[in-house]
Amino acid sequence: MKIGIDLGTKNSLVFIPNKGVILNEPSVVAVSLAENKVLAVGQAAKEMIGRTPDTIQVFRPLKEGVIADYRTTQAMLRYFINKVNTGFGRFFKPELLIGVPAGITSTEKRAVIESGILAGAKEVFVAKEPILSAIGAGIPINSSSGHLIVDIGGGTTEVAVISLGGIVNSHSLRIAGDKLDSALSDFIKEKYNLAIGEQTAEEIKIKVGTALPEKEPRTMEIRGRDLIMGLPKNIKINSNEICVAIADPLKEIIQCIKNVLRETPPELSADIMDKGMVLAGGGSCLRNIASLVSQSTGVPCFVADDPLTCVAKGTGVVLDNLDIYKKSVMSQK
Repeated sequence: MKIGIDLGTKNSLVFIPNKGVILNEPSVVAVSLAENKVLAVGQAAKEMIGRTPDTIQVFRPLKEGVIADYRTTQAMLRYFINKVNTGFGRFFKPELLIGVPAGITSTEKRAVIESGILAGAKEVFVAKEPILSAIGAGIPINSSSGHLIVDIGGGTTEVAVISLGGIVNSHSLRIAGDKLDSALSDFIKEKYNLAIGEQTAEEIKIKVGTALPEKEPRTMEIRGRDLIMGLPKNIKINSNEICVAIADPLKEIIQCIKNVLRETPPELSADIMDKGMVLAGGGSCLRNIASLVSQSTGVPCFVADDPLTCVAKGTGVVLDNLDIYKKSVMSQK
């Protein structure tokens, strides 16, 4: 059995060939400190964030796209394997293909492979996320023309120019969805003296967030803790305020795209200008982000179909054609 995993900072997706994405859960693990035991993984653990007593700690085992906590990452991978492995018996060991950031170090890569093996996999391959994302977005990566993919995840933004099945040049920026959430929290704290949790910040970004100012801004009522009185308080916030709050991290993402374009060979630049760049990952669901990138770079830009699942779908294509992709996109070391 083969399993493809998009091991994300915020969400992890599990893909099985011929079945598609069968699991999409938050990358969160809840641990009982007294018993040193994993209590919950995924959605059940996410619901505990900001609500736990001293005896329970909630971890996000991946930080900025790489493993920050080995033990909880193993627990999470074991949970995913067991959840999809129910019909195959306990002793069945699958082959895993895990997507990793393009800028990952060899030590970080080894940590991913070891975690997969310890979680119960027979063999673990890793593949670079920009390539998987491009495959999942339907880009013909083996053609001789240049394609630019921007994958904005939870912890990292991956920008890569792909041609002839490989990455010509790329930048991996550790600024993405999480940084947008924290910029939003800081803005609300400064402007309204209101403390909000990370789940609330993410909800605001998803529901009314925008990358460009809107003529008719959307509003949303949010609840938090008043920092002066210490009491619960409700306020209304509109999408144009959010646009201001997240402007700085978005500028850094655009600068990263410009740096990649600057280092791209002229022939490939012409191809990218003709076809436009493709946005994938959860961050590309932010309203008007394609317009902002296009305005800032002068290059046409569009969001992939179902951007959240591009990396997971890419793992599926690679698993279906292991012999073709084994040398070009995957490594075991």
